[in-house]
Amino acid sequence: MSFQKQVIIDCRGHLLGRLASSVAKELLNGQQVVCLRAEDINISGSLYRAKLKYANFKRKHTNSNPRHGPFHQRAPAKILWRTVRGMVPHKTARGAAALDRLKCFEGVPHPFDRKKRMVVPQALKVLRLRPERRFCKLGDLASEFGWKHKDLIKRLEDQRKVKSEAFHKKKTAATRARSDAVKKVKVSAEDQKILEAAGFA
Repeated sequence: MSFQKQVIIDCRGHLLGRLASSVAKELLNGQQVVCLRAEDINISGSLYRAKLKYANFKRKHTNSNPRHGPFHQRAPAKILWRTVRGMVPHKTARGAAALDRLKCFEGVPHPFDRKKRMVVPQALKVLRLRPERRFCKLGDLASEFGWKHKDLIKRLEDQRKVKSEAFHKKKTAATRARSDAVKKVKVSAEDQKILEAAGFA
C-alpha cells in the first residue's frame, strides 16, 4: 500500500492470518489502518476445527486467578485486533504506538460508510485458498463462543446496503449524464484554438 493518511480495509473474504500480517506491517511503517466488516473474515479449515482450536485457547488462563488473563475476546473485531497484536512487538513503545494506529469494527459504522474501502489481494480467500478446501467465517466462530450481536450487525448491514445501492445508482447516472453532455457539447473554432493552446484539446 502506498502511504496515505488512513487506509480503510473491507475485511470481507480475507483470510485472518494473511490479512493480519499485512496490516501489522503497515502499522509498523506508520500507516493508520481501519478494518471493517471483521465478522466476514474467513479462516481456512472447517468451523468444527476452528471451534476446537478456540476451545483449546480458552482453557489457557492464570491458574491462581483467571482474571489476570490471558483474555479470550469474543467479538470478531477484537479477535482480529489480538491476531494483529501477536504480529507486533506490542510491549515496546514502537509496537504500542503501532497498535494505537489500528481500529477494528464489525459492520461499517458511520464515518467509514462514506469513504473508499480497499482490499488486500495477497490475503483474499478466493486467490489464496483452493476452491475445494473448507473455510469458515469469523462471525460464526465468535457467535458460537458468546458474541451476542450477530443479528444486530446483520440488520444494520442490510440497512446500509440499501442506502449504498441507492447512492451508487445516483452516482452512475450522474457520471453517464456528464459524459453524454461532454460528447454533445459544441465548441466554436476560436474557442477550440484557445483550448488547444492551453493543452485541453
